[in-house]
Amino acid sequence: MRSGLEELKQRGFVQQCSDWEALSALMSEKPVPFYVGFDPTGESLHAGHLVPVFAMAHLARAGHKPIALIGGGTARIGDPSGKTEMRRMLSVEQIEQNAEKIRAQLEGFLQRQGLTAEFVDNADWLVDLNYIEFLRDIGRHFSVNRMLSFETYRQRLETGLSFIEFNYQLLQSYDYLLLHRKVGCMLQVGGDDQWGNIVSGIDLIRRVSGNEAYALTFPLVTRADGKKMGKTEQGAVYLDPQVYSPYNFFQYFRNVPDVDVERFLGLYTFLPIEEVRRLGQLPDAEINQAKEILAFELTKAVHGEAEAERVRDAARKAFGGGEAGDIDAIPSLEIDRSEVEQGIDVVELFSRTDLCSSRSEARRLVTQGGARINETKVDTTEAMIDGSWVVNGSLVLRAGKKRYFRIRVRD
Repeated sequence: MRSGLEELKQRGFVQQCSDWEALSALMSEKPVPFYVGFDPTGESLHAGHLVPVFAMAHLARAGHKPIALIGGGTARIGDPSGKTEMRRMLSVEQIEQNAEKIRAQLEGFLQRQGLTAEFVDNADWLVDLNYIEFLRDIGRHFSVNRMLSFETYRQRLETGLSFIEFNYQLLQSYDYLLLHRKVGCMLQVGGDDQWGNIVSGIDLIRRVSGNEAYALTFPLVTRADGKKMGKTEQGAVYLDPQVYSPYNFFQYFRNVPDVDVERFLGLYTFLPIEEVRRLGQLPDAEINQAKEILAFELTKAVHGEAEAERVRDAARKAFGGGEAGDIDAIPSLEIDRSEVEQGIDVVELFSRTDLCSSRSEARRLVTQGGARINETKVDTTEAMIDGSWVVNGSLVLRAGKKRYFRIRVRD
């Protein structure tokens, strides 16, 4: 049996492992139940979640048993890992709604790869815990001094760490212990900011049951240009097509820096590693072929092959001089022709789209020479956009060289 660990290592997933040799031996012998957690603190997963999602799929393809834990219980507290301030508290109803959406996204991703996972929600066992018994049976195994030795808690002490957040590590460790007891879970995987929480779970399992368990963490991905992975001027790159369009999703990965292409092909596609290496070494302008393959393969994994083909073709038309009115996959909104005929100032028009998050940002775009409508550069913030600008029932707005938005004019 394949352990799956070597493939993860070759593809750039491995940051830390509690015992690489022992874990490799175990996973080469038999299918191993492993889990990865997702706290439903938002209504959608985003690009920052893609590394653990792809890692889960790779290990499942190697024959191991994925458990996707939706943190409906822990989300009520908020994980301090990687945060400089306390997370905003959400209502129970909002957490439950988010949990349903995130589960659907994960199920869809896995189904597109022909895979399944066991889904659990830690609200099922955390919400009704007896706090006194929990402290007596679980809390006594934790050392405050050891908890404060982890980087996450040290950083938060500088800005203030609430008592409720201090409990998060106990609850996540208890999740690991419970899954170990119920289904024989032997491995927890996650981002490297989770290292302290995961090894605390290993320690708890060892102290309570005497058994060994393992931790594997992935690097926190940043882009070579210094930008945080999955972040844009307009916000996060979400997987929900209603929140972040598949076209913009495709374009985000189509436009990553050249030096990131090979690394991202390894992390965000299922292409064979030999093909990843070949594409990553394409010279000069040929690297754009590899970027399109990266964007297509990832969009296919997240949104399906038909949608990936649709947005790829739309992007090719947009950048190849195709007829703008035929590009239906470009993000769009619809307005009445009567409003256009009256005239809309260009700053207002751009601020209504995904291209600009505010009027001030739209104003900067125009003054800096980055605003175009139907390939005509708009060089003044005083410009009024009226019916004379409409071509084939549309206004195609562009910010810079690579970001488009379509205004559909309704008669």
